[in-house]
Amino acid sequence: MDKQFIGQSFLITGGGSGIGAATARMLAAQGARITICGRRANKLDDVKDTIGEACCAVVADVTDDNARVSVIEAAVKHGNGLSGLINNAGNMYRGAIETLKQDRLLELFNQNVVAGMMLSGLAVPHLEKTAGSIVFIGSAHTRRAFPGASPYAATKSAVQTLTKVLAAELGDKSIRVNCVIPGAVPTEINQRAGIFTEEEAAERYEALAPLHALGRVGSVEEVAEAISFLLSSPWTTGALLDVDGGLGLGLTNQ
Repeated sequence: MDKQFIGQSFLITGGGSGIGAATARMLAAQGARITICGRRANKLDDVKDTIGEACCAVVADVTDDNARVSVIEAAVKHGNGLSGLINNAGNMYRGAIETLKQDRLLELFNQNVVAGMMLSGLAVPHLEKTAGSIVFIGSAHTRRAFPGASPYAATKSAVQTLTKVLAAELGDKSIRVNCVIPGAVPTEINQRAGIFTEEEAAERYEALAPLHALGRVGSVEEVAEAISFLLSSPWTTGALLDVDGGLGLGLTNQ
């Protein structure tokens, strides 16, 4: 693997599992210094152990103001600056529209949208120095309508619009802002939110596979490859990059 990120420093939220962990490993293998954060110390430690001294793990809840400041400071110290921010942390909430609770909706928007916005603002002075970039994680829930998923889809729609606005806003600082839109990729988000058991989640992914034009769900490593591309592409900003195996095409048998 090319060492294209030697001398660069990246902060990945939600770096203890799934797409965040895969991205941390891939960027570190390409020479970067990585700071990961999340709420589960054991998960972060597992990732750090597989990467080694190039990885700094910080236990932090990015919905907290002080925690956001701390993780930015840790990333800048560990990497001697900041080249990129990957806003990967997020959560899931599902339910029929007539059953939704306002406090849960506000909590989800705080986790999936507000935290990334605020962290991006803190990162700007550091990214301006490196002509760095920000990557958000969208979702194929904005491409296909899944009943019961309106809370999650709404937050990801916000993130995808935010990507374009921030790309326009930060372009004069030479900061690029992009978004990856994955299809169905097995991660722990549904289990962590208490929505599905391991077995139920596996069955759901199996059922979703035929909806993808390529006939299968994706892997976290395939999404990480797209994130790596966006971090290294100097003339790409405001992009919403579908990495979804064709799920968003709306494939039917009709």
